[in-house]
Amino acid sequence: MGNSGLEWKRESSRKVFDCPVFCVNECICRSPDGQRRTYTVMDAADWAIVVPVLEISGKKEFILVRQWRHGSQELSLEFPGGVFEPGEDAPAAAARELQEETAWQAGKIRKLGEFRPNPALMSNTVHIFLAEDLHFTGAQDLDEDEYIETLQVKPRELIEGMGRPPYVHALMGSALTLYLREYPQLV
Repeated sequence: MGNSGLEWKRESSRKVFDCPVFCVNECICRSPDGQRRTYTVMDAADWAIVVPVLEISGKKEFILVRQWRHGSQELSLEFPGGVFEPGEDAPAAAARELQEETAWQAGKIRKLGEFRPNPALMSNTVHIFLAEDLHFTGAQDLDEDEYIETLQVKPRELIEGMGRPPYVHALMGSALTLYLREYPQLV
């Protein structure tokens, strides 16, 4: 996009909060016209979201996970996914998260795209993957604080339910959009 005269320059950054999932930095930035301002930026690891598609007798179903979300204080039904491990690349993170959360492995996995979850406040990227040719391994491998139930959902149910509980995870809507770009016949 080039330099359009809209870029800000970060002059300094100071960590003001740190936890296992993210840290919060206070950043001093200079505007294009030279003004100094303070902004808060949340730094977190990148994460992957996986759109697992199971074919049963020529019909597609999504594999979703239901889990408790502490921010919204409710159960959420969403595509599996999670944070990259240190040094892990995006496809490996996607494959690992799929198997850990659902007990399914992908014979084929490919990237559909990526998003910045909230670029006004957050520095990380979410990578969206399609997982196909699925094989059931028989056992989840959950983190000690994960309690996850898997479900198979028909595409029409998911598409029609988006934006209403339990399909209210915004990044899931983003992942579904990328999937529908590839397979518009589902709409």
